[in-house]
Amino acid sequence: MNRFSKSLLFSVACGMALAFMAPAVAAPTLTFKFGAVNIPGSIDVNAYGISESGVVVGEYLDTAGLSHGFILKGKTVTEVNDSKGLATFCQGISPNGSTVVGYYINSTGNDFGFLLKGKTLTDVLGPKGAISTVAYGVNDSGEIVGLYEDAHFMRHGFSLKGGKYQTLDAPKAIGYTAATGINNSSDIVLYWGDSSGHFESSLFNGSTYKTINVPKAEDSYAQGINSSGDVVYWWVDSKKGIHGALRQAGKYFTLDDPQGVGETYGYGLNDHSQIVGSYITSRILHGYEATY
Repeated sequence: MNRFSKSLLFSVACGMALAFMAPAVAAPTLTFKFGAVNIPGSIDVNAYGISESGVVVGEYLDTAGLSHGFILKGKTVTEVNDSKGLATFCQGISPNGSTVVGYYINSTGNDFGFLLKGKTLTDVLGPKGAISTVAYGVNDSGEIVGLYEDAHFMRHGFSLKGGKYQTLDAPKAIGYTAATGINNSSDIVLYWGDSSGHFESSLFNGSTYKTINVPKAEDSYAQGINSSGDVVYWWVDSKKGIHGALRQAGKYFTLDDPQGVGETYGYGLNDHSQIVGSYITSRILHGYEATY
């Protein structure tokens, strides 16, 4: 999930250290080991997605202040720049690592989604009438989820499968739904704006929406889901502190990088107990990978 987006989404990243997760509610404690996601020559880093083999995708800011997408495999960094954009963000990667999705920002400041397969970039422009799009997640069958904005500046989640778009609006959403993650069973996580001005999260199984808010959170932003149904988030507490969270087997655990100063974000996860995200310290974004 963006420094430049019009939504209220982004910022983030990490460093090396050991830490433990305090549960958001009474639940067994999970122990997390944090490691840095470093991109040479970067000012800051956002880590947004991770494949089953541990390939990480995200975005980094260079010393000239330009944003680039990246694919990090081991220590090898592949930079991703959409030729139509002034800034490029890689948001998600399929579990098998064959496909990357994200978006670019053009010269007029609009966001447009893309799909990267091999070396080929393809636009993901949303359904008819969309004026901007963000592609957030993709599964091994090539189904893409994301967000689009219509001509009335309302934001809707979407699924793109077999060339056909399906709009995904949570039943109680007020003008804002974002579909942010999808697994190989086509389970989709979303976050959406409610009537009180807060954000809630849902799990969509193709027919029904189930609310999956982090307990006691002022705002819950579900970001990714793996094949086991584990969900990673970032959420806001009553004092406006920002934390990551993991929902595992129906239990919720708060994820805070020990080097973060009140701002840790969880964005992506895989089936090998690996989570990626970002934290902020001294206004700098750091990418992290956490294992549990």
